Amino acid sequence: MLRNRHEQHYHTLNTTSSHQKEVYYYDSEDSKKNVKSTIISYQTLCHITITVVGFFVSFFKIWYPAEVVFDEVHFGKFASYYLNRTFYFDVHPPLGKMMFAAMGYLIGYSGHYDFGEIGGSYIEHKVPYVGLRALPASLNVCNVALMYAIMKQSGYSTLACVVSSCMYLFDNALVAQHRLILLDSSLVFYMLLTAYTYIRFFKLRNKPFSVSWWSWLVAAGASMAMTLSVKMVGLFTVGSIGVAATVDIWNLLDIRHGLSLKEFGKHFLARVVGFVLVPVCVYLFWFYIHFAILNQSGPGDLFMSPQFQATLENSPVSLLSIDIHYYDNITLFHPTTSVYLHSHKHKYPRRYENGRIGSGGQQVVGVHDPDDNSYWCVKPTKDISKDKRTPVHHGDIIQLEHVETGKHLLTHNVASPLTSTNMEFTVVPLEERYNETLFKIQLDDHANGNVWKTHMKSVKLVNIAGSVGMWTFKDKTLPLEWGFGLQEINGKKDFIRDKTTYWRAMDVKGVNAKEINLKKKEEKKEKPMSFWKKFLELQLRTISRNSGLNTPHPYKSRPISWPIMQRGISYWRNEVTREQIYMTGNIFGWQLGLVAVLCFGTVVIIQTLARQRDTHAIQTVAIRQRLFRSAGFFWLLWAFHYLPFFVMGRSLYLHHYLPAAACCYLLVGALFQFACIDGINTPISGRMMTPSTTVNHRPFTSMKACPSYWSYLIAFTILSLQFAVFVFLAPITYGSPGLTAEQASQRKLMKSWDLAFA
Repeated sequence: MLRNRHEQHYHTLNTTSSHQKEVYYYDSEDSKKNVKSTIISYQTLCHITITVVGFFVSFFKIWYPAEVVFDEVHFGKFASYYLNRTFYFDVHPPLGKMMFAAMGYLIGYSGHYDFGEIGGSYIEHKVPYVGLRALPASLNVCNVALMYAIMKQSGYSTLACVVSSCMYLFDNALVAQHRLILLDSSLVFYMLLTAYTYIRFFKLRNKPFSVSWWSWLVAAGASMAMTLSVKMVGLFTVGSIGVAATVDIWNLLDIRHGLSLKEFGKHFLARVVGFVLVPVCVYLFWFYIHFAILNQSGPGDLFMSPQFQATLENSPVSLLSIDIHYYDNITLFHPTTSVYLHSHKHKYPRRYENGRIGSGGQQVVGVHDPDDNSYWCVKPTKDISKDKRTPVHHGDIIQLEHVETGKHLLTHNVASPLTSTNMEFTVVPLEERYNETLFKIQLDDHANGNVWKTHMKSVKLVNIAGSVGMWTFKDKTLPLEWGFGLQEINGKKDFIRDKTTYWRAMDVKGVNAKEINLKKKEEKKEKPMSFWKKFLELQLRTISRNSGLNTPHPYKSRPISWPIMQRGISYWRNEVTREQIYMTGNIFGWQLGLVAVLCFGTVVIIQTLARQRDTHAIQTVAIRQRLFRSAGFFWLLWAFHYLPFFVMGRSLYLHHYLPAAACCYLLVGALFQFACIDGINTPISGRMMTPSTTVNHRPFTSMKACPSYWSYLIAFTILSLQFAVFVFLAPITYGSPGLTAEQASQRKLMKSWDLAFA
């Protein structure tokens, strides 16, 4: 409802038709001073009370279940890797997992458990899981406090602060997710901390370059980087703050602010420091720590380049890597699909089922288990003696002879069996078709050593005559009738920038590389890989791997279904006790949040149309500014943390909506005050300024928010419904107690929810 009662508290001093210069003052300054201490104590009491309740809600039965739940299998395992200093690979940045490792270290966990499967017993394996879960639960308590603090610092009434923080507090999805060994609690914590510190910085815009101004600026930049250091979706937080800061700096450029170009330049550079340099340094710092801790070879080795692997202690790469010489018999491995180059006496068909003509030549295929048919002799095209043991270099032109059948590897202008656009690979007798058997060696990272090595140096084998690179793809398996289900090998034309056309020599027949390397006491070490190269490689691998996460999963969902809570995720179940954890949000709160988003958009559209008619849908300046600046900021946070998922191709799940859900609750509180409470509390910057008064620094103050009985009744109704739904769904949030079939069916608030035992 729009209120006319606001107007009686304000006096218009000056207005114009096209650009309204409006300055207002509040008549009851003395009365406000008289109740100041009472208000402060009341606000503080509410803040503390809600935080304490948040503690009990987050820590309630945190010891149950005493089993591995959902993605605890991943993040608990990663914490163990840190404690053992074992290198691993994950698509998320390191901070959140290092926090679990630090907690494990503090509570005496040795990292002995591998968190192998959902349902694994913590008690049986002596894992201090309660201490590990206490970290995300504690952060969730902080999140509750931050929700209140954000609303308070944004100038909202105590009642609006209570609405937002309690909506967050009694959200089933946030509670379920933020009490397990998962990253989302720390992600939301740093996101809210970023919003809080940015608001504190923005409030000091009338005290630029003061110590507190700089402190909150740097804190906002650091918090932003911490969000990104937990999960890559922290980029959404970076984007939202980036937009807000850009709008702020654009407004400062307005001549009505009275800033000279020199002063504006100082503001611009300060924000570059706070919102660019500080976040970059913080983000890099956590990766530096990540590399410093994980210095032992581990399961993540295979995701990284041989040069990266060589920097790890006890790495097979450094122990097994030796130079390849002419006339060595080697195996060639394709790291993308994990197959070895192989040939045998079986032939390609002369005619395929689709009528296409084949060569009938000897098959060249990819196998997962190498044998004697997987060895190839590296032969020179120049007159080089076997006795000289000449190494093979980048750019050399070679022939590869199949050792068992004594034939040269060849590719020719015949379509490959399954990939008709690519060229077939086969072998031919030694004296035949010489030009088509020539291959050029193209080493990866040849600038740091141009000698071909086993394990260490990946290679592209480029056929000279056909101008194609040897390639294979995991989905290209030959028919069982004649190809035995083995992987097709072919020549790819667009190989130059394709990383999947790299192969790797794995061993030299008859040579014990490990023994040779251990005996070399004065061996010249490889040039160590710099931090920047390791950082860049890991970022590229992470981005590539992240975009490839699209495997089928029973609980995948699309973003369009999240706000309406179409379906949850089954995290854990016990068939005997009929207990389960089903991650689903508070359906009332999420749908109310969606209504708030739509209502705010509607108000913006109405105000925009009104401006075209030289008027305002919301006549009171302070109310209008508060709505569009503060509620608009909350809407921006929601949009940035939700809408980008629509263009993502990777697998997505309901828990990806949790940061946006938290932002929705901030917006709910803001719109609650706008619709139900007269006035606004302390202006967001302490002493509100209009553009026309900024030059002379003439402040105006605002009217005090005055909740009515209707305001309290509406707030009570909203929070009662939120709490009722929370309590009703609590058994599937906490995993206890077990439910009968009838009770489980009752909790299917939507038909699409697939609860167990229902």
